[in-house]
Amino acid sequence: MQTKSKPINNGFEVAATAPSNSRRNFLIKAGSLSMASAFVLNACKKTSSDSTSNGVDLGSGDIGILNYAYALEQLEAAFYTKVMASPYTGMTSAESGLLADIRDHEIAHREFFKNALGSSAIIGLDVNFTAIDFTSRASVLGTAKAFEDLGVSAYNGAGQLISDVNYLSLAGKIVSVEARHAAYIRDLLSNGSFADSTVIDSSGLDTARTPAQVLAIAGAYINTKIDASHLPS
Repeated sequence: MQTKSKPINNGFEVAATAPSNSRRNFLIKAGSLSMASAFVLNACKKTSSDSTSNGVDLGSGDIGILNYAYALEQLEAAFYTKVMASPYTGMTSAESGLLADIRDHEIAHREFFKNALGSSAIIGLDVNFTAIDFTSRASVLGTAKAFEDLGVSAYNGAGQLISDVNYLSLAGKIVSVEARHAAYIRDLLSNGSFADSTVIDSSGLDTARTPAQVLAIAGAYINTKIDASHLPS
């Protein structure tokens, strides 16, 4: 597969792979990444994710945390799919190529959690993007920044709640990708802001949020009511 360098408006160059069906297929197949891990997960005690009066129940224990991550990945995948379906005014070829890569990463993350959770997975969420102007670069990238920063803080906050070290390892691999997304989006908006003081503290540590804090923010973009009351704390 041919690789070329794509310039970004911050003066750096990022190696980008030329778009192809094989790349997309490879990323989608990440949904079945590590079949052994999926088998182990499905062998765990099932936790109900049925709808209740409090909304869609994420469940408890590690299943609940993975459903929590699945919900966030659904949101991000839906957002970037819409972004690429109707590119904002003035989107450059470099931006288009890398935003398409981010879309494919988020779809791969979503499908991984869906396949791994199996019958324990929550339903597909009904998202609400009416507050976003998808024709506006500022609106789209501002929302992307908020979603990526939120996603990184969500994984950072959820790590301590995961019991199985294998799931923790997978979460670590995913959050590192989300952080790469966040850095790119931030620099598209403002050169050099990839790791500023709004997300990195004086100890050099990234922001961490609890599931309750994350869902309170993400809820503005999700019509489906989510019950996170059984998650570990």
